Amino acid sequence: MSTIRLKNIKIYAFHGCMLEEGQIGSDYLVNLSVRANLDEAANSDELKDTVDYVLLQKIVKEEMAIRSKLLEHVGRRIKDRILLTIPLVNFVKVTVAKVNPPIGGDVAEVSVTVVGKR
Repeated sequence: MSTIRLKNIKIYAFHGCMLEEGQIGSDYLVNLSVRANLDEAANSDELKDTVDYVLLQKIVKEEMAIRSKLLEHVGRRIKDRILLTIPLVNFVKVTVAKVNPPIGGDVAEVSVTVVGKR
């Protein structure tokens, strides 16, 4: 089993329970790890035989563009869409972090991690 990781995907989005978060938006970091059998890709050197990380990035961007109140919800959508879209993937771990959350304290970020497998 092999792992492909996308680290610190920076996205500006509008998630949160507060009305202001939906209007003003915030910075987010998404970390993604997927596992798949990449033996064929290692042998063939062909993109069609691997998990295209450009597609992974596209899925993250598209799902982050859909407003959610909870990070748990957007994380699950990303996980579910990857498993639905890319049959080669058999495990997904996605962490969605809100940078400088509006929680009345000096907190660098809050994050939620969602995992799933076939």
